[in-house]
Formats: sequence, C-alpha cells, structure tokens
Amino acid sequence: MPTPESTFPDLVDIEAMARRTFASLPEKFRAACGNVHFRVAEVASADVLDAMEIENPLDLMGLFQGVGRPQAGETRTGDLPNIIWLYRRSMLDCAITTREPIERIVAHVLIHEIGHQMGFDDDDLERIERDSL
Repeated sequence: MPTPESTFPDLVDIEAMARRTFASLPEKFRAACGNVHFRVAEVASADVLDAMEIENPLDLMGLFQGVGRPQAGETRTGDLPNIIWLYRRSMLDCAITTREPIERIVAHVLIHEIGHQMGFDDDDLERIERDSL
C-alpha cells in the first residue's frame, strides 16, 4: 500500500517539471539564460541556510547561485556554471498550504530564480510568468 509521501513528486519529477517550464518560456528568454544548470534537492544545505540567515529550511524554495548576467563580464577560466536550485520539500509544503498545483509552484520558483540571474524586476517576472503559464 502506498504511503502518502509516495504519491508526492520526487526529485526527478520536480526536475522534469522545471525542464518543461523552461521549454515553455519564450525563446528569447531561454537564449538569454545561457548555460544555466538546474539542480533539485530536498532542502537547502546548512551552509546556504546559515549564509542567508534562514532558520527554517522550508522558508527557501529556490536559489540562484552564480554570477547574474548584469554582473557578468568576460568568462574566465575556472568560473563555475550558474545553477538554479529548487528545493522539493519547501515547494511541496507551499503547494499543500496554498492548494496550488505543484507544477505551478515549480514554474513560479524557476521563473523567479531565472529572473535573479537576468536582473529582471518583479513586473518583468510577473509578465513572463503570466504569458508562459
């Protein structure tokens, strides 16, 4: 008999949702992202939470890690790729609390984290999200 947890999307499912969302974004937006990598984890690492002064790991659903396009200059040898982290348990908690479909939560977090990379303001992000979903 399946447990309630087994009916929730796993890390692979969340990544697949993120990739579908990314594929649905306008080509111009995707092209501007360059070689961004997506990673999914249960929750943020203790180091990340400490650095951001976040006590409850469920308070962080996503994180852009790297050099945003507005700050980026010429690529240097040894630069790490930009990564967008998505945190499964935080997004599931949000979906349960708000009764929003998990796919919508994943899309919202992904679009906003991409926005951090690209330097978009909240109005730009709301428009992109509205037009893409």
